[in-house]
Amino acid sequence: MRHLHENRVHRRLGLAALLAMGTALPVAAQTGLCGGVGDNGQWIGGSEANSDVSTAPAAMEQMALVLMRNEYVALFNVSSGTEVRMEAQQRGSGDPVIDLRNAAGEIILSDDDSGGELASRAEAFLEPGTYCLSMSSYDGSPMTGFVRVGRLEHEPLTPGMASFDPDDGLSFDPSDPWQTETICSTDTITQFIGSGPIDAQLASGAISATATVNDVPIWGFTLGQPTAMSITAVNPAADPYIIIYDEFDNYIAENDDFDGLNSRIDFTAPLAAGTYCIEMIALSNPDEPITVSLMPFSAETATLNMVDSGEMSPPLDGSHPIVEVGPIQGRIRQDIQSTAVATWFSIEMPEAGLLIIEAANNGLGDPMVYLYDDFGRQVGFNDDANGTLDSMLAARLLPGTYVVGVREFSQNAAPVPTRVLFERFVTAQ
Repeated sequence: MRHLHENRVHRRLGLAALLAMGTALPVAAQTGLCGGVGDNGQWIGGSEANSDVSTAPAAMEQMALVLMRNEYVALFNVSSGTEVRMEAQQRGSGDPVIDLRNAAGEIILSDDDSGGELASRAEAFLEPGTYCLSMSSYDGSPMTGFVRVGRLEHEPLTPGMASFDPDDGLSFDPSDPWQTETICSTDTITQFIGSGPIDAQLASGAISATATVNDVPIWGFTLGQPTAMSITAVNPAADPYIIIYDEFDNYIAENDDFDGLNSRIDFTAPLAAGTYCIEMIALSNPDEPITVSLMPFSAETATLNMVDSGEMSPPLDGSHPIVEVGPIQGRIRQDIQSTAVATWFSIEMPEAGLLIIEAANNGLGDPMVYLYDDFGRQVGFNDDANGTLDSMLAARLLPGTYVVGVREFSQNAAPVPTRVLFERFVTAQ
């Protein structure tokens, strides 16, 4: 996958796939296409015969609807080796993410935000074959957008990162040594974190360093022995994006927006002994200082962080604070001070019906709502409903216990007075 990172602006690897759904009826070519992901896909040219990007007279485009936690899948063919541009652009609000799979179902590239202004864009040389391009919503919320596939000479759908100010740290510049083909080497590392192997230092806690992306575009660190560890990059004003390489310039991992606009990578399996590079990208402001921290990996801390951020529900064994609301007979209100750390509620659905959950603070903040069943499966999520920053989630539920989390989008949010509403509707008899 190394060639996908030579121009990191247009060929970043990234987010994994979600589930699929589009606007039109599926026109799948065959069962099992792209590992089954393409079975509900749609030929982007309208038919298999008209979806060959190698011979298409112009770029092919479809409008796509992505419902909650689903994805839209476009199918296309390449009849001869071709440089292909793939793009997804939101209509109105939304943040599309794209994944490209080959016919075997392997993800061969992914992208988020390289099209500029939250749009996705990737360019790659593709060998002959059938491919599935999926578009999903970054935060899982419903979204309408456009997907376009074409050759490089065709008109693009998105402006691309290169349309930004060349001094903002986002545009590919061959004269910049840390953006050339070799990302990680002793010559490209701007500054090391720690002195020598950091294993013993990590045993005493986190090691941190702070600098702007302009001052330190590549951090380095060395491990003397295999080590399970976490790497974070913090400053929402900069919106840090981090990419990890080993000393042989092999791509290891990357992250953007793990915790709000901050980044985090957990290496639960030990990294091998050796030298590593952390490539730094500031998606908002490269003049803002970013604090990079290396710390020993803690499964307990990682789990707590996911609970606090709403990415998983807390256990119902009393080990984590949960407000017990009890059975929802009609309409129940709860007033809280919402922060970046989720406040959790447990509720009971006495019988099957529709549950509506609202979190409103009237523009004082930006609340998000998470809904899980008692097993920990996410049932729903919402951020920004009805043209406001308030949230509203509607879900058809079976009888049972459910867990609801409410938190602020901003990681720097001071406590915000927030009203949470639970309202149950039953099926008409």
